[in-house]
Amino acid sequence: MDWPPALFADRQEAGERLARELRARQLVPERVLAVPRGGVVVAAEIARALGCPLDVVLARKIGAPGQRELAIGAVVSDDPEPLLDERAIEYLGVPAAYLEAEIAAQRIELDRQLCLYRGDRPPPSVHGRVVAVVDDGVATGATLRAALRSLRRQQPARLIVAVPVAPVATVERLAAEADAVVCLATPEPFYAVGAAYADFRQVTDEEVCRLLALSGDPHRPDPAP
Repeated sequence: MDWPPALFADRQEAGERLARELRARQLVPERVLAVPRGGVVVAAEIARALGCPLDVVLARKIGAPGQRELAIGAVVSDDPEPLLDERAIEYLGVPAAYLEAEIAAQRIELDRQLCLYRGDRPPPSVHGRVVAVVDDGVATGATLRAALRSLRRQQPARLIVAVPVAPVATVERLAAEADAVVCLATPEPFYAVGAAYADFRQVTDEEVCRLLALSGDPHRPDPAP
């Protein structure tokens, strides 16, 4: 299919449409977990529409040298083991020292996000629950796959991926990690996640904190001023 000028007006619209699709496919989750930051905006609409609690799953992409948008792996805050694309690392000749430094840098950012978004609250319990993991779109899917593998070890009843847009090949890779994948659009050729949105403005930490606070959990930290 040809890539239209915009598939979604903004992340809110994408979330509303995902919520309708989840309900139509009888995939209503018990908990919604978002990948910050843009994924929180999409997930907040899903949680509101379906009456689910909202939280975050903190994962960060490991970018390739000189091509930071090209994922060669990912790390998750609650998992000591990174997900590494060994084939890409070998093909690109990524030095071990670079990889170690990049993993360390992303863990520092994860710690910062963990403190800001969750405070001293424990991670949400997913054991035995139907969980939807949400992002505002995926390209390679490395970050989301790392999050899914980490969550799978906690034995949820069902893991659902809900994303507005992704390449076909990425949807297939995600389907190997999740019990169900809901993706509204798989345009080919795939240019970038942002190309699917008329409004793809950067999401701030303050907005993430505000949306999490609005989820109704009294133990959440207050949004940043």
